[in-house]
Amino acid sequence: MKTLNVSVVTPDGPVLDGTYEMVSCRAEGGELGILPGHIPLVAPLTISAVRLKSENNTEYVAVNGGFVEVRPDQVTILAQSAEKPSDIDVDRAQQAKERAEQRLNSKREDDVDFKRAQIALQRAINRIDIANNQ
Repeated sequence: MKTLNVSVVTPDGPVLDGTYEMVSCRAEGGELGILPGHIPLVAPLTISAVRLKSENNTEYVAVNGGFVEVRPDQVTILAQSAEKPSDIDVDRAQQAKERAEQRLNSKREDDVDFKRAQIALQRAINRIDIANNQ
C-alpha cells in the first residue's frame, strides 16, 4: 500500500518523523483525512490530536495550533508545540486544566486572561485525552 512521509516539527525541533498510510487532523475549516496522492494544500490547525494510521496501528500526537502542509507523498505539520503520548506529563496537564478552570470561573468574558484561560483549558484537555489514548 502507498504511504506518506510525515514530519511533525516544532520550534524546539522534530517531534515525529515516519511513514504512515493516513493522517487525520483538525484544521480550522474542519477535519482533514489525508491519504497518499492528496492534492497539495496548506491549512491552519486547531488545538487537537493528529492521528497517524499505519496497518492496524494508530498513533496520536497532541498539537497546539500551527499549520499542516500537504503534498502528494509528504505531510509536514509545523506546530507551536506538539507531544507524543509518552512525553505528556499527565499530572502537570491536570494541574493546568484545574488552574484554567479556576480562572474561567473568576473572570469576565471580555478579559484577556479569560481568553488565555480558554486556550490553556483546551490545551490541557487535549494533552490529557492523548495521554489516555496511549
